[in-house]
Amino acid sequence: MSDQTVRRVLQRFVLPADRDLDVVPLYVDTEGAMLDADKEAIGSNKQAQKLNKASARQAISSGTTLHPDQILDRRRLRVEEAQRVSLGTYFNGFPASYWRRWTVVTDVRLDVTVSGVGASVTVYRSMANGRSQRVDGWTCETAGPSSASFDLTLTPFVDGGWYWFDVVAGDEPAVVEEATWSAEVPAERADLGSVTVGITTMNRPGYCSELVAQIGEDADVQALLDEVLVIEQGTDKVVDAPGFAKAEASLGDKLRVIEQGNIGGSGGFARAQFEALKKDTSTYVLFLDDDIVAETESIVRAVTFADLARRPSIVGGHMFSIFAKSQLHSFGEIVNRHRFWWMSPKSSEDQWDFGARNLRSTRWLHRRVDVDFNPWFMCLIPLDVVKRIGLSLPLFIKWDDSEYGLRAQAAGVPTISLPGAAVWHVPWTDKNDALDWQAYFHQRNRFVAALLHSPFPHGGRLIRESLNHQIKHLIAMQYSTVELRHLALEDALAGPEGLHGQLGTRLGDVREFRKGFADAQLSGDPDAFPPVRHSKPRKRGDTSEIPSRVSQLASAVLGGLRQFRGAREMSREFPEANLPAMDARWYHLATLDSAIVSMPDGTSAAFYQRDPEQFRDLLRRTIQIHEQLYREWPDLSRRYREALGEITSPEAWEPTFAASLEGR
Repeated sequence: MSDQTVRRVLQRFVLPADRDLDVVPLYVDTEGAMLDADKEAIGSNKQAQKLNKASARQAISSGTTLHPDQILDRRRLRVEEAQRVSLGTYFNGFPASYWRRWTVVTDVRLDVTVSGVGASVTVYRSMANGRSQRVDGWTCETAGPSSASFDLTLTPFVDGGWYWFDVVAGDEPAVVEEATWSAEVPAERADLGSVTVGITTMNRPGYCSELVAQIGEDADVQALLDEVLVIEQGTDKVVDAPGFAKAEASLGDKLRVIEQGNIGGSGGFARAQFEALKKDTSTYVLFLDDDIVAETESIVRAVTFADLARRPSIVGGHMFSIFAKSQLHSFGEIVNRHRFWWMSPKSSEDQWDFGARNLRSTRWLHRRVDVDFNPWFMCLIPLDVVKRIGLSLPLFIKWDDSEYGLRAQAAGVPTISLPGAAVWHVPWTDKNDALDWQAYFHQRNRFVAALLHSPFPHGGRLIRESLNHQIKHLIAMQYSTVELRHLALEDALAGPEGLHGQLGTRLGDVREFRKGFADAQLSGDPDAFPPVRHSKPRKRGDTSEIPSRVSQLASAVLGGLRQFRGAREMSREFPEANLPAMDARWYHLATLDSAIVSMPDGTSAAFYQRDPEQFRDLLRRTIQIHEQLYREWPDLSRRYREALGEITSPEAWEPTFAASLEGR
């Protein structure tokens, strides 16, 4: 290794391309800081902890805002006379602790160029507990552009913390002309890595063509592109979208559309890995969902971070809601190994609105969050890692990204969800994927991933939790969901050998199978269902409140006992209640013999009806298959682990890609 070093830009000051005021709080902060209480001051009192958590989510915004005209372009910001703005924001703060922990960078330099006599720049840093400190400052003494540099160490950022700077205009407006964070790095790390972008698309031509155009129109992203692969799996083609011609022109021969059958997200992203391996000219393969809006600067940041990582690393971005654009959906994902379920770390919060409470006022955002995987709406994977650990598992959807993160982790490859790199996407909480046809893939793939990676005998708590969920769905009259989850367990028990063969056909099988159940008969017409009627008023009419844990246990016992009694006669023709999706919890449904239940996406509803005979049959089979899983777990786990290398190899995937085209 050479002792020579070169200076490399790590992160640049950036502003929203379309001057969208909804996203401005992610770039520029015009509010003051009001840090929430320290957990040490709160102590162990549960009530005090709950109150503090609620208080920390309270909006502190005073209503001050940035005028769109102050955004001069992507790199230049006007600060009005005597106005103070902070760049301690999601996209413009420098996440020092992540660079300290995961990269070869030890010191950074902030270079700021400002116009405007009397404009001052103040540099701050935060600690892992969120408290901030002034580091340095400078005042511009000229009307024209003037620059200052600040040399900053990363030494005190072991557990967390950010750097940022504030700008205060003097007696005249000031302009932030540009700002960069850079570092001296080993000479062999000087070059920007090259990228193959893989976008899996399925009947979203408008979204997909707009994303391709975003990528093609950003010159800095273009500079690192090797190829953009659009894996077309739908019938409504992206090439037919009105905006595709413009997108295609911006990328030229760097764009390739590959058609294959619908083999899911895992099939699409595996194809991107496969093509990148075959060409073997890229440093990385970058996965992007087709229905996102990207902050293209995030792509440059992810590549730069991966280039300078201490060891080959997967680098992912965060997700903001496409509906509430300042709301961060999740700051990191881990897998609870005992439950074998994905979740956010306990130290972080979900659905955090930066428009209500800024970064400088939010203590938990300053602690570094280490993850097990990054969802594949934006995820950068070194091609050398793909060569070492293989392609995606053939899972269609669900758990392909989390399994890959665990597989990489076992091979010594960390995943980093990098602050300042993000996309806007439909949040998972607005989807209905726990009850519809996707329930099959949730269940089967969760068990497949656990069989491959669970460190606990018999999967820890997974089998017991699965049984509990089956019983809840039964009590809630969600018989189609129970049957799909049962089918999923049967397929998991069948072993790894059938995963590739089922990839192109299982979705159709599942959807057809589900049609035979009343709770799966959806309609968007309010008059499609009979009116609510019952022989006598219900004792508990209000379903908007969440009952206590004791009440929920009582509902479980009483609801279970009710299943062995006949249903009320009138409930065969008329629903006993009309439940909105947010109230359709099992403990409410357990008290009913029938109900109209709306779906979480708000588009339709279904007529649920209790069937004692069906309940008893499904309960018996549910107990039997979970007992079988427990008995066969050790041998089944061994079979999956032994087959992993083969079923994720390019050689196994190639005939699957070819077979997917049959009948198109």
